[in-house]
Amino acid sequence: METRKTIRKWYWIWEFEKEEEWLNEMAQAGWVLDGVGFATYHFRRCEPGEYTVRLEMHPADDEYIQFMKDTGAEYIDRMVMWVYFRKKTEDGPFDLFSDLDSKIGHLKKIGRIIWPLCSMNIIIGMNIIMLYMCKILILSIRNCNL
Repeated sequence: METRKTIRKWYWIWEFEKEEEWLNEMAQAGWVLDGVGFATYHFRRCEPGEYTVRLEMHPADDEYIQFMKDTGAEYIDRMVMWVYFRKKTEDGPFDLFSDLDSKIGHLKKIGRIIWPLCSMNIIIGMNIIMLYMCKILILSIRNCNL
């Protein structure tokens, strides 16, 4: 019987809840997250439903990781700005955000990353459109001069 597996899967930064849901579905199926890489998830066999997995955008912070360990959570891994934890379900509910304000704060952190990316895409898109329009204009001028 297989005891470890790797799955390659892509999630956009704003799909963190969907990613977390999938990781918990895997844990329910007996595969708990054991490591992460770029669009790569490493799992090990566990008892179905043994763990709850959570992820959060959080800067590298050893004090925070130690705080989470003190609450009974296990640090799994980090991928760029995302940190992954798991906790045995028998230890009770596992939430990283204790109230609405902390959840809103987390969403604001994500928003601060997304907006510059969106802005760059809009600028690049406008430049591509302008280049295309210039090309059409130049071709039109050439056809008129013939």
